[in-house]
Amino acid sequence: MPRPTRPDPGTAMHALIREIRTRVPFATPGSSLCRGPCRGCSKKLLEFLDTELEEWEGRLEEGEMPRFGDLKRLEKLAIKVMAALRRNGLIV
Repeated sequence: MPRPTRPDPGTAMHALIREIRTRVPFATPGSSLCRGPCRGCSKKLLEFLDTELEEWEGRLEEGEMPRFGDLKRLEKLAIKVMAALRRNGLIV
C-alpha cells in the first residue's frame, strides 16, 4: 500500500495561513476587543499574528521555502493567541 505523500513546506505554510485566517476572528471590531479586564491585550495579539501572517505571505510570494520549524512556530503562535482570545471571552 503506497504511503500518502506530504505536501511540500510551501504548500503546508499556505494551508496553515489559510486555516489561521479562517479560525481567528481578525474582523472583530475594536470596541468588542477592549471591554473590561483581560489577560493579554487581544487587539495587540491579533495585530501581531496578522503581521506574522502577512510577513509569511510576502516571503512565500518571493519564493522563500519555510522549514518545518517555521511551520511549528507559526502554529504555536496561533494556538497561544487563540487561547488568550478564549480567556478574554472573544471566542468559544
